[in-house]
Amino acid sequence: MVFSCVNVKRVLGTVSNVVARKKTEDPDGTNEGGTRLAKVLGLGDLILLGVGSTLGVGVYVLAGEIAKTEAGPAVTLSFLVAAIASALAGVCYAEFAARVPKAGSAYIYSYVTVGELAAFVIGWNLILEYIIGTASVARAFSSYLDTMTGNVTANTLREVMPIHVSFLSPYPDFLSLGIVLVLTALLAWGVRESAMMNNIFTAFNLLTVVTVIIAGLFKVNASNWNIPKSEIPKGVKGGEGGFLPFGFSGVMAGAAKCFFGFVGFDCVATTGEEAKNPQRHIPLAIVTSLIIIFLAYFGISTVLTMMWPYYDQDENASIVITFKNVGMPVVSTIVSAGAIFALCTSMLGCIFPLPRVLYAMGVDGLLPPFFCHIYKGTQTPVLATLSSGIFSVFLARCFQCRGCYMQSLVMAYYLSCLPM
Repeated sequence: MVFSCVNVKRVLGTVSNVVARKKTEDPDGTNEGGTRLAKVLGLGDLILLGVGSTLGVGVYVLAGEIAKTEAGPAVTLSFLVAAIASALAGVCYAEFAARVPKAGSAYIYSYVTVGELAAFVIGWNLILEYIIGTASVARAFSSYLDTMTGNVTANTLREVMPIHVSFLSPYPDFLSLGIVLVLTALLAWGVRESAMMNNIFTAFNLLTVVTVIIAGLFKVNASNWNIPKSEIPKGVKGGEGGFLPFGFSGVMAGAAKCFFGFVGFDCVATTGEEAKNPQRHIPLAIVTSLIIIFLAYFGISTVLTMMWPYYDQDENASIVITFKNVGMPVVSTIVSAGAIFALCTSMLGCIFPLPRVLYAMGVDGLLPPFFCHIYKGTQTPVLATLSSGIFSVFLARCFQCRGCYMQSLVMAYYLSCLPM
């Protein structure tokens, strides 16, 4: 009996040690094969990577939706509260990135500080998040392009290759398959090339945002921030009017939704082994990207609610409809075109960190070792990158990615609002 108790304690002690053991950093920062990832990402690349992965379609949707249903003109304060909350998380990521400049983001941070079990669970959560995110945005991008051509691809595939399974897509989406494969090939080609492409897409997306803000300044009317309750039409959800029509509770409810507009900056933290100076550049990139994202949301929400009454905003395509209402349809067309670049940067921001997480888990032995293989010609985890593309392609091609429906419906609505 005593012998059994001793064995049980020994086994429990061994399990406890395995669960709680922490990663000790390798001083030379190499993997088992001694090959380093290419350290080619500068501060500008990291900032644009953070902005691109975060500032997606939400920048064209969130402000109008939250202004109408939650906060009114005080949606600007909602974005400020959400930005402060995101900044707190961003500072935590910045601190970890400075102390542990390794690939893997939250996975590697939890492995170093909490233990192996927590790291394993978080790593798999990140893998699922990035795979589902990539597939969802790919389906949204596919739906958007298909809508531009009159749904020819969707209608043809429904007739030729229908899938009669409730939890699968009605047809195999070869367009989203091709999009993911192209991005996968770009990532496998080299991190410098993929970062350059992200920089181009993000620059066009930011240019669209700046165009919207500057054009909107010519049509602002300060009285829209102080509409009395007596002037709000009957049957319209307008609250008490004024700048805070739904009170402080409405601001906080709007902030809860606005917070989702800041999700994605953690992509920067996965580049710990590819940044030229990770201890300095990654923290700066995270903080700077959050500031740029906040200014974009704040600027758009300001001009949007000052151009048109908050209670009359369109929940699906507020920018497009508002600029048409004030007699500037050209800006509506620019926004619809800018949405393409927003989707591209969102997709690249989803698929970019996935091979890095697989690589980090492969190095630590929590996934098969081929995930940590680095091709010397490109200095990228090629097998992890190709595996990421295959997983995402399978999900995007055959399954109904619910997350993309909101984006694809909004994009289709944008197209329907364009002048023909």
